[in-house]
Amino acid sequence: MTAVVSVWAPAAHQIELVLPGRGVREPMVAAERGWWRSARELAPGTDYAFAVDGGEPRPDPRSPWQPAGVHGPSRTFDTAAHAWSDGAWAGRSSLGAVIYELHVGTFTPEGTLDAAAERLDHLVGLGVDMVELMPVAAFPGRAGWGYDGVALYAVHEPYGGPAALQRFVDAAHARGLAVCLDVVYNHLGPSGNYLAEFGPYFTERHHTPWGAAVNLDGDDAGEVRAFLVDNALRWLRDFHLDALRLDAVHALLDDSPRHLLAELSDAVAELSGSVGRPLSLIAESDLNDVRMVTPTDAGGLGMTAQWDDDVHHALHALLTGERHGYYADFGSVETLVKALRDVFVHDGTYSSFRGQDWGAPAPAETDRRRFVVFAQDHDQVGNRALGDRPSRVLSPGRLAVSAALVLLGPYTPMLFMGEEWGATTPFLYFTDHDPELGALVRQGRTQEFGGHGWAELYGGPVEVPDPQSPETFARSRLDWEEPARPEHARLLEFYRSLVRLRHTEPDLAAGERPAVDLAADQTWLVMHRGALDVVVALTDAGATVPLPTADAGAPEVVLAWGETDLAHDGTSLTVQGPGVAVLRSA
Repeated sequence: MTAVVSVWAPAAHQIELVLPGRGVREPMVAAERGWWRSARELAPGTDYAFAVDGGEPRPDPRSPWQPAGVHGPSRTFDTAAHAWSDGAWAGRSSLGAVIYELHVGTFTPEGTLDAAAERLDHLVGLGVDMVELMPVAAFPGRAGWGYDGVALYAVHEPYGGPAALQRFVDAAHARGLAVCLDVVYNHLGPSGNYLAEFGPYFTERHHTPWGAAVNLDGDDAGEVRAFLVDNALRWLRDFHLDALRLDAVHALLDDSPRHLLAELSDAVAELSGSVGRPLSLIAESDLNDVRMVTPTDAGGLGMTAQWDDDVHHALHALLTGERHGYYADFGSVETLVKALRDVFVHDGTYSSFRGQDWGAPAPAETDRRRFVVFAQDHDQVGNRALGDRPSRVLSPGRLAVSAALVLLGPYTPMLFMGEEWGATTPFLYFTDHDPELGALVRQGRTQEFGGHGWAELYGGPVEVPDPQSPETFARSRLDWEEPARPEHARLLEFYRSLVRLRHTEPDLAAGERPAVDLAADQTWLVMHRGALDVVVALTDAGATVPLPTADAGAPEVVLAWGETDLAHDGTSLTVQGPGVAVLRSA
């Protein structure tokens, strides 16, 4: 189907349509509100670019396809050409779903969406409900995490381009898996970002760690906001995605009367009604403020859910003993109990890492499924000096404890690729920039880790892997031979059993209060979930845990990691440590 292409360039005197290889460079037609439209229609698969006031040809800010990389011409793409087979797909909300985060480039040896689709049966066997893809918007080079994307409407060509994303979503839906896409609206990468040549996409009124902020609240911000909202709707509508994860929304600096997130939430809710299936928005927020997940009609920002880093920090610091950086305020059993019970550890309390009071309490009535928790994610692994996973230092028993508290708790659980078998492959920070920018990234990465106490943590001097080295990227690929090895297969089966319990026990799926009650001392913790108790021994010595007596008799051990010994009268349980036992009341 042929189509007219258009571009927003409100200050331009002339915009030319450039068709590379055809010798075509012709004026476009000025339209309303700063838009320009082509005089000719382009067939699907046509390469094109725009020249602003006689300048160099640039990719379309809304380019659907960048087959020659982020500096090359755009290519038209007909999203309606895919023959979808998911007509019976009813959708899946993110609330309470078991989410699985993966990076397309390192999930498989091939590093493509089609190859990732071939591994979906593994996720089905694990019991995953929703696959979360790290960003696929086109970014410079071949390898990268995707958070430096610059063509937000395109799909990274080395992953297979836009058609491959449609095939992946179709294949996931055929297996009963929902798909969430990580999108980055708070900044663009430094290489291939030509938006400022077209219009006021950025503003010096606000600054973020990446420089001038995206222009969300200026008098000229209307089309910039539409650029982002339209992008989100396009992924959900034309690629049949079920959810979007919004990166670092605290960096969306917006002083307008209606925050961009509220506008986006209402637009997605309208689309959800139109397509007849649930659509979710999951925010990564550092604010520890439930306004993020409060409905817009109650004065909130309307996100379906938000990430809760405090649960990760409380788990990781307790189980590993690490106290550097932002782990300084975490590490006690009491802090873990607070995180599992109250959502945020910093809920108005003093944060030594930030040097100020931080956050606000989460009301007891807030559905705990609105908070996504994890023991691992791409940031918490990849932003370590050596990209090492908890499996480097934690015993299988401690990994089992961590898994049980995440998967059987009241929150929405998320796993990071390979976690389920205790993967030993690192997930490093890698890039593929041009030499000049690559040198700056390499230097910055080294400086970033200079003062974090990594030498003490790792037991000696640390040489940070070169992000630009192909070897750094290659080392980050999952080893799919590991799950079959006995030491990994046992942990994988335990993860499967935990997920199976979550799916079959209604008390474990509940997020409304009373969703969880907890008891603990320094060697053990019990998480009460209705008729089930999750008992964990936190130390190598194990623990004897007191249990409430019940006239109905002793509880049943339905799942365990490590040996257990239940007293005849049901008043205590001894668990080999570190270990886990899940009990069902008699």
